[in-house]
Parts: sequence; structure tokens; C-alpha cells
Amino acid sequence: MQIITLTTDNGYHDYYVAAIKGKLFQAFPAAHVIDVSHGITPFNIREAAFQLRSCFEEFPAGTIHLIGVDSEPQFEAQKERFPGILKFKEQYFICNDNGFFGSFLEEDFPDEFYLYTAIKTQPEAWRFTTKNCFIELAQRIANKEALSSFCEVSRTYKRAFDQKPAIDQLLIRGIVIHIDSFGNLITNITKSDFERFGNDIPFIIKYQKKEYFIDEISPTYNAVSQGERVAIFNSSGRLEIAINRGANAGFGGASKLFGMRIGDPVHVEFTPQGSKENIQSLF
Repeated sequence: MQIITLTTDNGYHDYYVAAIKGKLFQAFPAAHVIDVSHGITPFNIREAAFQLRSCFEEFPAGTIHLIGVDSEPQFEAQKERFPGILKFKEQYFICNDNGFFGSFLEEDFPDEFYLYTAIKTQPEAWRFTTKNCFIELAQRIANKEALSSFCEVSRTYKRAFDQKPAIDQLLIRGIVIHIDSFGNLITNITKSDFERFGNDIPFIIKYQKKEYFIDEISPTYNAVSQGERVAIFNSSGRLEIAINRGANAGFGGASKLFGMRIGDPVHVEFTPQGSKENIQSLF
């Protein structure tokens, strides 16, 4: 059974997702289609990359991922953008080469990468490209056609600008990169960033107002009382700031309680023994 995932910015207000799925089931009558998200902010390839990067490793080898965000090709000289096919960890990712692949791969390298330049002669695929092109490419992959038989191998792909944490001697300067449906603040700071400073070194996580700080990483949300702020490393290894059951308690989660938005700063200051005179000096 072929597994295919969909990540788009089409939403559910219109017929677009239904049209994609209808065409998919024509091509793959027995396919198992999984929706990663159709709520991506329009044209936000970084958000699409974050969502898929956070879950793709749960899928088996051979899974084909269709990413319908900013998918229309472009043929203007020096600005060309073609559909791309990435093979990575035995899975396939089909998206316009618009910066998604670089954002998705982060510091990793592709196993194989190809561009579908033949779309230049297929004007019927220039609009609604997710439906009118990507599904056909997925079908050819599923039929075991060699990628090189219908695509051009490429050693480069476009990279969107992704802000990485700035790491100083005793400080990590990060930002909020995603706010989930519970209002939890997901940052670009990772567990491995913390591990650079060693174990058992005191720290303060600072954000928004100085009275909103956290000085420990909890194993779960429920490690703190309901309504209390908490920091965890989520299943993707990213630092996440939340209010335990905050959304259910009517607070709207950490984002509303703290007045935080995507792009707002989150800093982690480490304090090895003897580096500060007292707790007040941390602020």
C-alpha cells in the first residue's frame, strides 16, 4: 500500500484539498493518504518545512510527501523555479524548488535531488501544480521509474532564510518559530544547543517580561501544576514553552498569556558557579 502525505496552504474553506485527493485516488485507488496540515500560512515554506520535518521520520520507507505551498513554477531567467524531487532517508518529497528543500533539510544533505524541467512544455501543469503535476510525479515514483529518466539531477537547491540561534559564551539567543494549536511556543533552540554547555549548569530561560522566566526543563507538561508555565524539549528536540493545560483553562495558552508571537526572542542564559553574585544579578 502506497502512503502519500499532503502538506498545503489550501485550507478547508474551498474545494482545493478535495480536488487534490480526488486526483490522487484516480492515480492511486488503494493509497493511504495522510494530511500533515492544510493550515500552512499562505506561501510560508518555512512553516511547511517545520511541520513535515517534525513528523516525517514516523513514516515508513517509500512514503511520498507532496508539499503544495507556493507550488507554481517560474520560468523567468535567473529566477527559475521548477518542481523538485528530494530523496532523503528512503522517502520522497515533491515540492517546488522555492526554498522548501533547504529549510527542510537544515544541516543535512539529500540522498538524491532532481528538478522536473519538462514542465516548461506542459502549460496545463503551470496552474494548480500540486494537482496537475505533483501527483503524476508521485505516480512515476511509485511505479519504480528511475528519477533520472524523467528529471534532471541537480546538485543545488534553493534555500530560504532560516534564523538560527546565536550562541555566545554563556547565552543562547533564539526566537519563537511556531505556535501550535494549544498556544505552545516552539523555538529554534534545540536540545543539542543546550548540550554544548554541559550538564547540571544552572540557566534562566527569559522571554517577554522578566517575571516570566523558567529555570528548569521538565520531562512533561504535567510535571508542573495546571496553569503553571513549563519548558520542555518536545518530540522534535526543540525547546518549547507552554502553560500546562492553559488552552483548556481558558487562557488561550502561552502565546496569549505572555503576549508572544512568531519571531519574538527567547534567550537562555547559563550561569556556571561563581559567574553571578546572586539571583537578582541574573536580571
